[in-house]
Amino acid sequence: MSGLILKLAPHERVLINGAVIENGERRSRLSIVTPNANILRLRDAIHPGEVSTPVRRVAYIAQLVLSGDAAPEEATPQLLRGIEQLSQVLTDPDSRALLDRASQAVLDGEFYPAMRHLRALLPREERLFAAATRQ
Repeated sequence: MSGLILKLAPHERVLINGAVIENGERRSRLSIVTPNANILRLRDAIHPGEVSTPVRRVAYIAQLVLSGDAAPEEATPQLLRGIEQLSQVLTDPDSRALLDRASQAVLDGEFYPAMRHLRALLPREERLFAAATRQ
């Protein structure tokens, strides 16, 4: 059996398929053998106080579905509307491709890939904001 191996630092938390797992006192390895498991290290999660930009807001909605804090049927229209709004601003081909993949993932009910595609846009958004503040 092969799967994903996570190396966890002491007291590190990880969200796996909606369940939060916390490591103990020592470094450890966790082997995930379930195919297509949704895994998010909580240190990588977007926290409520960090939801301060358009891309972060949309990615956070997908994250809420994964954590069980939002119902997929309620989040889907919000996600699709948010992705559409982002596509009006992020018009370069790479961003468009990520937004298209995120949109398709939402339509397929696959919120983890949607969140991953949206999170890939965060560095681009940061660069755009940095460029805007320099002018």
